[in-house]
Amino acid sequence: MNQIYTLTLYCPDKPGVVAAVCTFIANHGGSIVESSQHSDLVEGCFFMRVEIDAASLSIELDEFKQLFSPIGESFQMTWQLFDSDQKHKVVVLVSKHDHCLADILYRWRNQDIKFDIPCVISNHEDLRGFVEWHDIPFHYIPMNKDNKAEAFKQIEGLFEKYQGDTMVLARFMQILPANLCHKYFGKLINIHHSFLPSFVGAKPYHQAYDRGVKLTGATCHYVTEDLDAGPIIDQDVLRIDHGHSIEDLVRLGKDVEKNVLARGLSYHLQNRVIIHKNKTIIFN
Repeated sequence: MNQIYTLTLYCPDKPGVVAAVCTFIANHGGSIVESSQHSDLVEGCFFMRVEIDAASLSIELDEFKQLFSPIGESFQMTWQLFDSDQKHKVVVLVSKHDHCLADILYRWRNQDIKFDIPCVISNHEDLRGFVEWHDIPFHYIPMNKDNKAEAFKQIEGLFEKYQGDTMVLARFMQILPANLCHKYFGKLINIHHSFLPSFVGAKPYHQAYDRGVKLTGATCHYVTEDLDAGPIIDQDVLRIDHGHSIEDLVRLGKDVEKNVLARGLSYHLQNRVIIHKNKTIIFN
């Protein structure tokens, strides 16, 4: 695969943004592989994602950033530049349910999207053998109501030690403290087993069953200190009826959960997500 630089940005919507970006790239010999734009007419905000063939450019990544900065300032841009050759490091948090973890490990082995998993962290020992079979370090951090602050300090320490880029909560059944949510905003991805904003919190399948809904689903979202209320990356639904038991909902929901998490993580790893306020722009 060719080395790709991906530029993402948002700024106040006004004429000349696309022209300025494309002219800058062209002036440095760059070949645009993919380009997407969106104007939010309500917010008056412009969003853009551009993939550039790195080999076509006459400048390196650091020089690109330096020379592009004045353009970013002139248009009041919030922008980032990513290098496809820099593999994303995904630290996975899990409790006892293994279906989302198993799917992530399969995709990691298959490398359809290239990323590394430096470690898996869990508050239970159940999945140690499964993880270590993949030659991935497994860290058990026990948690109870009395030691959570210290346990999350250990998790933070491991994330820093492994130089993680993203932390994925693959059915990790603990609530992250506010300080971690703030520190790593935009780097924390969760899969919640309901179609948010319905059925927030614990046992959403039980809540769905008690409510008698005909559609339930799963939501991949960024984690914030507000429980299950962060910017949504991807969702899908499952049709159910009066004949389904709670056990049926749990069983059927597993496929939806792992697929939604996989798509959400894929968009994130490909830098296709721009977070704006409590929403996401997904260039998919």
